[in-house]
Amino acid sequence: MKSVTIQVFGRVQGVGFRYLTKMVADKLNIKGTVANLNDGSVFIEAEGEEDHMNEFINAVKLSPSPSGRVEKTTITDRPLQNFTDFRVTN
Repeated sequence: MKSVTIQVFGRVQGVGFRYLTKMVADKLNIKGTVANLNDGSVFIEAEGEEDHMNEFINAVKLSPSPSGRVEKTTITDRPLQNFTDFRVTN
């Protein structure tokens, strides 16, 4: 299992980014959360099998939203949180 936080910068708010990220997470059996931050970025906590996590991270970097544009991501490994599902917050 792999667990990370991802902060995504660019045109990622107001374009359906969080909901499409959830759809990708659900498809890949990724658990965690996705939320908008006040600075205009999106914050993701995600965990899952390493191969699925790599696919999820690549999808986020390419922007799951066709209207979105990812300019930068920061990814940090973290201890497992044992999420039970993937949720869109705030």
